[in-house]
Amino acid sequence: MTIYHTIAVLGPWAVWLAYWLKASSWAKQTVKREDRLSRTIQSIPLIVGCALVVLPDRWAGAWDFSNAHFDSQQWIGMAIIVAGLSFSVWGRRHLGPNWSVSVTLKADHELVRSGPYALVRHPIYSGCLFAIAGAAMVTEQWRGVIGFVLIFASLAYKVRVEERWLSTYFGDPYRIYRREVRALVPWLY
Repeated sequence: MTIYHTIAVLGPWAVWLAYWLKASSWAKQTVKREDRLSRTIQSIPLIVGCALVVLPDRWAGAWDFSNAHFDSQQWIGMAIIVAGLSFSVWGRRHLGPNWSVSVTLKADHELVRSGPYALVRHPIYSGCLFAIAGAAMVTEQWRGVIGFVLIFASLAYKVRVEERWLSTYFGDPYRIYRREVRALVPWLY
């Protein structure tokens, strides 16, 4: 992997992040927020995992111009990144003003079950995981697998916290939703 592969991976993520920052201004007022310790527990493996996936190995010729080409696996990985990020944006748009970066409850919080939320309960996380898998394909390093596992663990923890809150807030409708729709991977998990 070279710095060019890292830049290629980060490009779609930068567009995604720009949209995310703009869309965050449309969120409803927060009435309850996840505590700092819980957020830290979730954030550390996420940050380490992302670094493992995208940062080039400085000893593996990161600046070697002859190694800057993309093979078919890497192009497929780029397509997976775009598809995953697009799915997460679809989830974000469908969730509307109920969205937040951390686990929160919003004023007049609504249970959304349509669009991508009919496929998985957490399409934003699903899309991001899919995009991370694509990034690991582009970077073609063993560290990408470890990074993916750390990011998955981080999001699985966040799902557990969020689901506990949503089950308490929405009661039976959310428990029924949990039985009917998988958390992150349709028909599997």
